[in-house]
Amino acid sequence: MIGQQRDRQQRRKPGPFDLGVSARWLEARVRPVMRRGGLSPRENAIVERIKLLKKEAGSHSPSAPTLIKLIPELRMRVDACFLSNPYATDLFLDYLHREVIRPGKLRKLLEFYPSQNRVIAGKLSAAIGIATDHLFVGNGAVEIIQAILHRFTGDKILVNLPTFSPYHEFVRPDTQVVYNLLPKDEDFRFDAGEYLEKVRRERPDTVVLINPNNPDGGYIPYATLVAMLEEMREVRNIIVDESFIHFACEGDDYAYRSLTHEIDRFPNLMVVKSMSKDFGVAGIRAGYAVMAPERVKSLLDNGFLWNSSGLAEYFFDLYSRPDFLVEYERKRVHYIRHSRRFFKTLSGMPGIHAYPTHANFMLIELKNGMTAEDLVCRLLVRRGIYARACDDKKGLEPGKFIRVASRTRSENRFVLRGIKDALR
Repeated sequence: MIGQQRDRQQRRKPGPFDLGVSARWLEARVRPVMRRGGLSPRENAIVERIKLLKKEAGSHSPSAPTLIKLIPELRMRVDACFLSNPYATDLFLDYLHREVIRPGKLRKLLEFYPSQNRVIAGKLSAAIGIATDHLFVGNGAVEIIQAILHRFTGDKILVNLPTFSPYHEFVRPDTQVVYNLLPKDEDFRFDAGEYLEKVRRERPDTVVLINPNNPDGGYIPYATLVAMLEEMREVRNIIVDESFIHFACEGDDYAYRSLTHEIDRFPNLMVVKSMSKDFGVAGIRAGYAVMAPERVKSLLDNGFLWNSSGLAEYFFDLYSRPDFLVEYERKRVHYIRHSRRFFKTLSGMPGIHAYPTHANFMLIELKNGMTAEDLVCRLLVRRGIYARACDDKKGLEPGKFIRVASRTRSENRFVLRGIKDALR
């Protein structure tokens, strides 16, 4: 019976938006070698629609559902553009089906208001060992970033380049943005000494450090960050974004180190955390920040009463449970192992330079004359592989860089083969 059910699942043909299908199915059904040469008129027409959607999305990429809905003839198979752990998504769905959908409790999550911000923060508190009055829960990390920038940032903010664009896009009109350019010829390596010198020279009231950094995956060791915090006690606001910290291991045991427990020691510190990346739940919009209690109160006094959804509250309920965290930890380590093998193979491909990464994505510079937009569109139109062209990223030369996210083991094999064929 089980064997028959598995056979039916393997034989089923995926729909137009079925990213969960095994890439082995894709490898067996899709042409083994990507067709070379110029795009056909039909393919060019699809590419022009993709470019239009990208232009409308601004400095971010249109989501996979948006592309599929508005370009129905597009057959997307692997979303290697957006950054999340697919094994963690599977884990969340298992719990959701068992505890919410199957018992008929989904209506309750949809019909009734979720708990208020402070109540959800109390649930999160038990999971991460941080007092409730230090926690601000957001509708995704972007809401938190905007709230912090508008409420606390003053005349000048210092931001690394390249980095996550909302930190310089969402500042108030009266805030000056100063950039610290990470050197490409040194693999975008962050130099703490040079950075501190720039802080002393520019005297910003706010500094931003994303660790690991997006889009290059660069990582600042925990000890280095703590030493920098000591040197920047006079800076009013220090924002450290740890949205990818679960993928950054210090040592050989897959352990990661967060600054969240340093808030009392450094009251000017604010640690931002998206749950979309490591837990694979971008669709429910969940994130939090750890900061001094008076900062949390300042934000809550200006709104954010019911800014979480019922599904997001259910996720935070799960996150506070030891059984879920034990299972998640296994998924996290499993994903990191596969991602490392994926990045190692990707780094060895001719025609590209792959930058070292401590996250679940890799920044790639094209060296074979192909433009980033051309490669991304070819992969999407001819293979159904969605990667991220980085032409709109400040600090990166337009046309040269793409970012590729790690997915499941089988999907990664499919992506490797697609990129290899496209680069020939």
